[in-house]
Amino acid sequence: MAEDLIKKYNVQGPRYTSYPTVPFWDMDHFSREGWKDRLKKTFELTNSDEGISLYIHMPFCESLCTFCGCHKRITKNHSVEDKYIKYLLKEWQMYLDFLPEKPVIQEFHFGGGTPTFFAPKNLKKLVSKIIETATVPTNAKWSLEGHPNNTTLEHLQVLADFGFSRISFGIQDYDPIVQKAINRIQPLENVVRVTEESRKLGFKSICHDLVYGLPFQKMSSIILTIENTLNLRPDRIALYSYAHVPWIKGNGQRGFKEEDIPRDNEKRALYEYAKEQLLAAGYLEIGIDHFSLPHDELYKAVVNGKMHRNFMGYSDSKTDVMIGLGVSSISDSWTAFAQNEKKIDKYYQLIDEGKIPVVKGHLLTENDLAIRKHILNLMCFLETEKTDGHLIDWKQVETDLEEMEKDGLVCFEKNKITITQKGSPFIRNVAMTMDEYLHKMNPEVKIFSQTI
Repeated sequence: MAEDLIKKYNVQGPRYTSYPTVPFWDMDHFSREGWKDRLKKTFELTNSDEGISLYIHMPFCESLCTFCGCHKRITKNHSVEDKYIKYLLKEWQMYLDFLPEKPVIQEFHFGGGTPTFFAPKNLKKLVSKIIETATVPTNAKWSLEGHPNNTTLEHLQVLADFGFSRISFGIQDYDPIVQKAINRIQPLENVVRVTEESRKLGFKSICHDLVYGLPFQKMSSIILTIENTLNLRPDRIALYSYAHVPWIKGNGQRGFKEEDIPRDNEKRALYEYAKEQLLAAGYLEIGIDHFSLPHDELYKAVVNGKMHRNFMGYSDSKTDVMIGLGVSSISDSWTAFAQNEKKIDKYYQLIDEGKIPVVKGHLLTENDLAIRKHILNLMCFLETEKTDGHLIDWKQVETDLEEMEKDGLVCFEKNKITITQKGSPFIRNVAMTMDEYLHKMNPEVKIFSQTI
């Protein structure tokens, strides 16, 4: 990739797991009742056909990984598990009380934090209670995130027995110097163990999450990491760009110096090497930061035009309703977003008061929904058709993309905008040209990570 393109386009920008993005949500017109009304309407239209997605945030970790941008709470006190599960089930019951029928849980995902912080018996208790109150289709797609150091065979067996068939392991990097810098020490043998145990138990899709751009990470680090990864040959690989946002995440991302982090061309070279090796090994690049083997459902979803993207990342099926339980979780009814309280004590307090613990959100307008659809198309399929002309000024969008067209990053057809292969690293930049909130607000302070 030309160095001048990286310098030119490596700016702050959203990752577009939603549109509008969280910093631009309109809180003046949001309320819990407005959220519940939008959710109920979408649920009534879609539950019987496509079901819902259920996301449960498990925030506890025993140690702080200094690269992490997720919402977490650090503790070695496992007595917190029982209380948290108790309140998750209370929150779930609040949704059941106003939804008109049993939810059909098509997708279920445990995120974190560290879901495998919780004892297998406690995960069993939680999932059992949820299953009792819902319908589970035979083709349900249930998944979790696991830490290689503390995911046991018992964890895997309990969840496999419930029908969980997908798992992502946070690997990040195998270089001991990088692991020390990010406080994520995990031996290769632990990754080998959990990967092989997952396969033996019938998990159909095993993903290894890697991160490039970490402190002290060099080409030798990526070479080692990709070599170990290819030897284990997971079904999917997420190769995330490290998002350095210490102004948001506080001291968690200040455990190293700014000069320790690879930047611009040096950082992008790490990705390009990894991409070259993965493609040569039979993996296929999907959207941004993702690769899969041809047999995996994620790749099949791309081919069939069914891939989706939401707060859980890329998915091979789409549901218009996603209910998020737990601290900081975000819910989505397609026409509205709602985020839960981030502080755990306040989360408990709101539930004790009989309130669904959402504290912020956004009710999407007709214009928001049109732009959301087109940004989603770009993020999933690298193209979008120029529909919704009464809501979107396509001439202005093309004007804003003229420079990228000259650089060979996008091309215009009569009714379509397509991101070229050369332009694939700049998907976020292309999507930004459609982001009306970004244009209107034009933030001068740091809000987002760099796009590349």
